[in-house]
Amino acid sequence: MINSLKIGNLTWRHLNNPTEEDFEFLKDRFHFHPLDIEDCKSVNQRPKIDIYDDYYFLILHFPNFDRQNKFVKIKEVKIFWGKDYIISIEKNPWGVSQLFSEYEERIKEEDDLKIKSSDILLYRILEKLMTESVYLLRKVGLDVELINRELLQEKQVKIIERISVTRKNLILINTIFKPQLRLFHLFENGKITGFTEDVEFMEDYWGNILDYYQKVWDMTEDYEELIEGLSQTFDSMQTNKTNETMKILTLISSIILPLTFITGLYGMNVGLPFQDKPWAFYGILGVMVAVAACFYIYFRHRKMM
Repeated sequence: MINSLKIGNLTWRHLNNPTEEDFEFLKDRFHFHPLDIEDCKSVNQRPKIDIYDDYYFLILHFPNFDRQNKFVKIKEVKIFWGKDYIISIEKNPWGVSQLFSEYEERIKEEDDLKIKSSDILLYRILEKLMTESVYLLRKVGLDVELINRELLQEKQVKIIERISVTRKNLILINTIFKPQLRLFHLFENGKITGFTEDVEFMEDYWGNILDYYQKVWDMTEDYEELIEGLSQTFDSMQTNKTNETMKILTLISSIILPLTFITGLYGMNVGLPFQDKPWAFYGILGVMVAVAACFYIYFRHRKMM
């Protein structure tokens, strides 16, 4: 379905879950390159920007949580950017759809959006998407902080799950933004001139988008280092607990071993000293208690317990 919004001399068309008829309309109405139309039909394309004489075609990726707000997934946005129009395509409603609805309401209220060119409109779209990405990354940061607080609690299974999920999300965010670094630099260094006559005027705006990108990149790297450190700390703590458990079991085995020897010796069906004495059982039991006590005192003296 194609939704249209008139902003001054600009037209913003937004497509959610476009159909074949929608793609045919774009091809016949704007004469977009067939390969661009094919890219719009496909999903999970590599981020890129195609430059033509009268328009640009962008494929951008941004992170978004799934319905359970647990795992990060890729949101793909495709944009045709012309002199007097913007055409945005989303498979499912998300950030661009929210901005479109917001502008639609503001136009109904006769609010001046102060958008004089398609370059500014594209900037507003990118700013919205980057703002959503920063907000998402901050939520991931809260997960990292929660892991840090729960690290000393007796919730090993829960902590392992949190560390694994958070690490997976950070890796995916990294893979989303890393390929787009070169693409965003094209805006700032002037290789993407856009359609505004005052190119220098837009450099500050594109620089702001790159600042957003750099902020996301730095936050991702910081959280990756933190989660890696927390993971190593947790592994060390679990290894130490395992070593302590094995140490206690070894000491217990060391105490029980001579006692087992004594009971095994007197369990043989042969003649043994004092076996006919009435105090033999209690005597042997006393020897066993004494041996266990000696081992215990020795281990305590050597600070092994």
